[in-house]
Amino acid sequence: MSMLRLRPERAENMGPDNSKIHFPGIHLRNSPEETVQASLPSKALLLVNPSSRRGRDENLQDGLAILEQAGVELIRRDPESREHLVELIAEYRNQVDFFIVGGGDGTISAAAEAIYKAGKPLAILPLGTANDLARSVGIPPNVEDACRIIAGNRKRRIDLGMVNGQFFFNVAHIGLGVHITYELTPEIKKKWGVFSYLHAFFRALSRKQTFRLYLQVDDHNYRMRSIHVAVGNGRFYGGGNVVDERARIDSGELYLYSLKPQSAWELLTLAPLLRGGKQRLVKRTFTAIGKQIRITTTRPREIHADGEPAGYTPAVFEVVPGALELFVAEEGPALESQANLEGSAQPDAAQNPPEPNHWEKTVA
Repeated sequence: MSMLRLRPERAENMGPDNSKIHFPGIHLRNSPEETVQASLPSKALLLVNPSSRRGRDENLQDGLAILEQAGVELIRRDPESREHLVELIAEYRNQVDFFIVGGGDGTISAAAEAIYKAGKPLAILPLGTANDLARSVGIPPNVEDACRIIAGNRKRRIDLGMVNGQFFFNVAHIGLGVHITYELTPEIKKKWGVFSYLHAFFRALSRKQTFRLYLQVDDHNYRMRSIHVAVGNGRFYGGGNVVDERARIDSGELYLYSLKPQSAWELLTLAPLLRGGKQRLVKRTFTAIGKQIRITTTRPREIHADGEPAGYTPAVFEVVPGALELFVAEEGPALESQANLEGSAQPDAAQNPPEPNHWEKTVA
C-alpha cells in the first residue's frame, strides 16, 4: 500500500494538497521538533458515532477521501454503544497504526482508556455539539480541514484526567454542572446546537444547591461552601467556556474552580469571566491548580466528566501526564511561548497561600 512521503520542511506546515495548514488556538507545550514524522502511518481504524449531530455529514466522505489520497487505508466500523466502541478498539489494537474517532466529546472520552491501553495515536473528527477537545488542540469544526490536519501528521502528547478510575479529556463537574448535563438531552442539542448549553444553564439554575466542600490540593487543604465545582484537565468545556485562562492540556496539572453560593443574577454577571477563564479575578469564586485533588462533601455528590456520569464524592482527581499521542494542528499566534507557559500555570498566591494540613484554611 502507498504511504505519504513528506519532506521535513513540508511536514511542519503543509497539507497533502500543498495548502498551508494554519489554525490558531492550540494550547500545548511540546516543541515542534517532537511532533513531525517523515511519513503518515498507513492503516487506521475509523470509529464514527452515527448518532452524533454531524455523524452523517456529507463533508465526512469528502474528508475521508483526503485521507485515502494521502495513503491511509481506512477500516471503518460504526460502534453501536460505548461498550462496543471499547471492544472495537481492543479488537483492532494490533491491526492498525492509529485510531480515528468521530463524534462529540462524550464519544471521544469513552474511547480514552481503550486507546491509552492500546498505546496507539489518536486522531479526532469533531462531529458533536461542543467539540471542546478539538478546541483545546486547535482542530477546526470543518471535517475536511480536520482530515487535512491528520494528513499533515503532526502529533503531540497530551494529558488525561482521571476521577474514580475513569479517564476524561476536558472537565469534570460537581453540583450545578451536573444539573446542566441532565438538561442537555439529545433533543435539546439537536434543536439548539451549541446554544443548548446556555439553554440548559438557565433551566438548571432552579435546581442549584449549596453544599459543604472539603478540598485537598496536593499538600494544601481548604473548606468552603459551594454550588458548583469544576476540575479541568483540558482548557475548554460546555461549548467554549474556559476552565482557567492558564489551563493547558499538556501541563501535567489540573485546574479547579468553585463557585460560592450566590444568586442567579450574580451568576449571570459572572458569566463573561467564566466564559474567558478569569474566575480568579472575583471573590465569589475559588481557584486552585495541582497534580492531585481530593474532594469530599458532607454527603455524596454526583460527578460528571466530559458529560458522562463518573461516580460520587468522595473522589480523587489525578492527571496522567503525556498519556496519549494526538494528531493536532500547527502552532498559531494563540500559542504562548514556552517561558510564558511554564510561568503561567501557578496557583494564585493571594488566594491559595501555603497552608498546613488539617483544614486550617476556611474560604469564606
